[in-house]
Amino acid sequence: MQHAMKLIAVAAFALMTPLAAQAESMVTAPGGTTSGTYMDYMKTVYNRAGAPELIMLPLTAFDSEYKLQPMGAASWKQSADGLTWTFTLQDGLTWSDGQPLTAEDYVFALQRAAKEGYDFNWYWSFAGGIKGWSDVTDKKADPTTLGIKALDAKTLEVTTDAPKSYLPGVASLWYPVPKHVVDKLGDDYALNVKTLVSSGPFMVQDWEKSNNTMTLVKSPTYKGPWQAQIDKLVMDTQIGPPEVGFPAFMAGEADYTSLNTGQVPVVTQRFPDTIRKNAVFALYYLAFDTSIKPFDNVDVRKAFWYAINRDELTSTVLKDVAVSAKSILAPSYPGYQQSIADKAKFDPKIAQDELAKAGYPGGKNFPPIEVWYREQGGYNAAIAAPTLQYLQSQFKQILGIDMSIKSMPTPDWTAALKDRKNGLFLAPYEYDYLDPSNFYDLFKSGGRHHYSFPEYDKLVNAGDAEEDWNKRLVDYSQAEQVIIDNAAIVPLVHPITVAAVSDKLTGPGVTPNSKGFTPLDRLSLFLYTHVTKQ
Repeated sequence: MQHAMKLIAVAAFALMTPLAAQAESMVTAPGGTTSGTYMDYMKTVYNRAGAPELIMLPLTAFDSEYKLQPMGAASWKQSADGLTWTFTLQDGLTWSDGQPLTAEDYVFALQRAAKEGYDFNWYWSFAGGIKGWSDVTDKKADPTTLGIKALDAKTLEVTTDAPKSYLPGVASLWYPVPKHVVDKLGDDYALNVKTLVSSGPFMVQDWEKSNNTMTLVKSPTYKGPWQAQIDKLVMDTQIGPPEVGFPAFMAGEADYTSLNTGQVPVVTQRFPDTIRKNAVFALYYLAFDTSIKPFDNVDVRKAFWYAINRDELTSTVLKDVAVSAKSILAPSYPGYQQSIADKAKFDPKIAQDELAKAGYPGGKNFPPIEVWYREQGGYNAAIAAPTLQYLQSQFKQILGIDMSIKSMPTPDWTAALKDRKNGLFLAPYEYDYLDPSNFYDLFKSGGRHHYSFPEYDKLVNAGDAEEDWNKRLVDYSQAEQVIIDNAAIVPLVHPITVAAVSDKLTGPGVTPNSKGFTPLDRLSLFLYTHVTKQ
């Protein structure tokens, strides 16, 4: 009888226990860099700690279908001349310390970035085209002269140097900074959990400074779109490398893990339902200095274009880590056009004819060449060297050309590209915002490379300014034809990453989209606010 009474008492106690405490959901996922510093995207992008994107509210964000959605901004409109955008903020936005989140916090974020040497400064000149940006960053003009201002607490006005039909997408990387806290504590506010106020769906509960592992919790003050569905998120940097993450996943200690090339076939065979593929939306391409022999000859460049069997490369050497790049844009990327990709043909006969036309039949008398590439980790490590070794063999077999390969630290590679120290580079580029302009603008005069094609610039500028999507695609298609006709670059591959996701995770965040991809990394704000755990 006493035993029965005990059971009844235990059951009664369980019923009285708050349900939230019993049902707290926690997701453990790979963290990012172990050496990042500030938990503030608008202080540093390349050296940020953790995932400030989860605690800071951007004006807009892309969902898993790569569609732009309102976030901090409820709506926006463009002026008749295309130069001015007006963003209206959501109602009831607050910081986690209870202070109202206003348009001035977004203005302050960019003024501070322009003034203090933010390491993502180029983005707001190249992508955003914010009026007066270079005057502040290069000529030390007052930040208040920038083309951004708060008309009132809920209204933000942005003026650009030229019409930018895609500016709301650029604003997906525009996060507010708490001016009221920075005025009091300075930038160090973003180093301390106790002073790290949040404007987004999550807050930082714990930060292990020795390795940047963080525990985030659902913010009780956040009233904006994309509310967190889980109570706690542990971002563990120790399980970031797949060599550690995969064993942790198999032991039930991680809810998802990235996979390396050796792990992919094993997981695909044993646990196919856990596999998720992510389109990185990056491009690897051969970049020529068109002023340096022999690449000043367009026929030489065309020979390289036709001598590459991208499909064989991605089905063998790069199996599971890349797809063929037959256009500047990747398949599924907004603005991708199959009609452009169809022109990237592998044809050894045309390649040999082009090389002969250039004066090097069978590769005879072709000068020694060396391709330079930058050393990188992550998915890049599985792509760069194997790709070049494959091309080295192809060029020898098809064109009779000997090509040597040189790896370099990223700063040295970047300086070499800028200073024109070599004629041939393997160049990678990963998107910053989901719009075709992000890639096409890269190849304009004065951009990453030293060549200049005025007709290309004219067409891209027209596409950038055009509001009609279909007309934009026509402009970009014609622009890419200029690149093709001049063989200015040679698209090679688009990387993909592969991960394993626990069957305990459900929701749109971990469900493949209509293109078959699950954006687990770059679109982390969507992922972690659209996932539940059983």
